[in-house]
Amino acid sequence: MKLFCNFKEDPYEQVVFFCDPQTNLKAIVAIHNTKLGPALGGTRMWAYETEEEALRDVLRLSKAMTYKASVAGLDLGGGKAVIIGDPCRDKTDNLLKMYGRYLERLGGYYITAPDVGTNQQDMDVIATETDYVAGTAGGSGDPAPFTAYGTWMGMKAAVKEVYGKDSLNGLTVAVQGLGSVGYFLCRYLHDDGAHLVVTDLNYAAVDRVSQEFKAESVGVEEIYAVRCDIFAPSALGAVINARTIPQLKCAIIAGPANNILENDRDGDVLQQKGICYVPDYVINAGGLINVADQFCGYNKERVMKKAGNIYNTVLEVLTIAKNENMPTYMAADMLAVERIRKAPQNGWSSKR
Repeated sequence: MKLFCNFKEDPYEQVVFFCDPQTNLKAIVAIHNTKLGPALGGTRMWAYETEEEALRDVLRLSKAMTYKASVAGLDLGGGKAVIIGDPCRDKTDNLLKMYGRYLERLGGYYITAPDVGTNQQDMDVIATETDYVAGTAGGSGDPAPFTAYGTWMGMKAAVKEVYGKDSLNGLTVAVQGLGSVGYFLCRYLHDDGAHLVVTDLNYAAVDRVSQEFKAESVGVEEIYAVRCDIFAPSALGAVINARTIPQLKCAIIAGPANNILENDRDGDVLQQKGICYVPDYVINAGGLINVADQFCGYNKERVMKKAGNIYNTVLEVLTIAKNENMPTYMAADMLAVERIRKAPQNGWSSKR
């Protein structure tokens, strides 16, 4: 892999590799941009097939965090971390503590939080070694319910634009992935009157959602072809691609997963097909809003209000895309880049 080719057109401020043989820690932290503030983003633990795959993932995720914070109006930069390993088999307190010690050395340029494969309890362990961690029991807590709430509000905005409806009552939503965020999203959708079609590799999670929310279940590959109003990717990214787009039978794609599009060309194809794609980093910002509030003296009501404003942000993105006849991902990027452009030239890091 030609490492520095990743930075020619999109420079990253810092990419750090952590390795500790005693705890079997192998981690990568990518800090994309700190012009608006310190880089805040979750730590993902995943059994990547190759180290190159892990690097590509952390680079894409950290850039998305820059844009997510910008569009959400937060004074934060974009960063992300990945730990290479199976969270069910390889995660230990000693590994997490060593990871926390390494994060402490970054001096606050990167602040971590829960993500796929990590949770609030893991953040509590990391916090024994560093102050640069959010989403702890004594801080903002689990961000998943707020990610789900913001996603639901963004879906409502898309439904308003496409169907002229103020709720999801009577609509069918296909939810791919039933982890913490997916579960809470299903709860909001069920309470709003939506019919749910769901899938997940975890059969227990499928059974739980099927029983609690009267959801219909399908196979993991069958979900793409479900005839629905909204397709909601809620697991890993890159699920909207050249292979899956021809299978889709939905009017809207809106879900909390990061990096839903495999590449920008897929966003162009969705526009051509008349499918309304709500950019992931716009609609899933509720979790980031929640963990960021920890540093302002945490207030849940304030968080819910800010996460609720995702409705208006989604409408703004969709309006720009329609007026400028451009794909929605371009419209979202325009909003994000413009706010970063207006920030002081030397940014937050110059104040340290």
